[in-house]
Amino acid sequence: MSALDLRDYVRDIPDFPKPGIVFKDITPVMADAAAFDAAVVALADQARTHGRVDVVIAAEARGFLLGPAVARELGAGFVLARKPGKLPWSTVRAEYLLEYGTDALELHSDAITQGARVLVHDDLLATGGTARALCSLVEQLGGTVLGCSFLIELAFLSGRSALDGYDVHALLEYDAE
Repeated sequence: MSALDLRDYVRDIPDFPKPGIVFKDITPVMADAAAFDAAVVALADQARTHGRVDVVIAAEARGFLLGPAVARELGAGFVLARKPGKLPWSTVRAEYLLEYGTDALELHSDAITQGARVLVHDDLLATGGTARALCSLVEQLGGTVLGCSFLIELAFLSGRSALDGYDVHALLEYDAE
């Protein structure tokens, strides 16, 4: 990564979306051309350590912020994973646990080809449920997960444990709220 410190562009918003949560706001990263470029280049450089990447997959909505730019930097395609009912074609589905209940992601059934080399990306690694669901979708369609890439990891939530067996990389790590 360059001399630019991306932490300087991540804004803490206390008590959002509910009391006791410190939200990591990445909109200042996105708004600054140098910070945005540094984030994209650093994420792509790390992904290149896996060799050729055919496709980057990310979940709505915040995964869509950096995921397509990383894919372009890698010369790879980009695949959308969306909430149920949002995609117009035949889909595959993966459910994951939330703090109180479950959620799901869907992917077009032809989005990942057999043997495709896939980078899983999201802006933030918290509990790991979303990323684990993305890995499941890739593998359901016969793709190979090269690794999981994040701008931010909230290490105190132990999300890496949900991704055991996968290479996990985050540009920024926070050990406490």
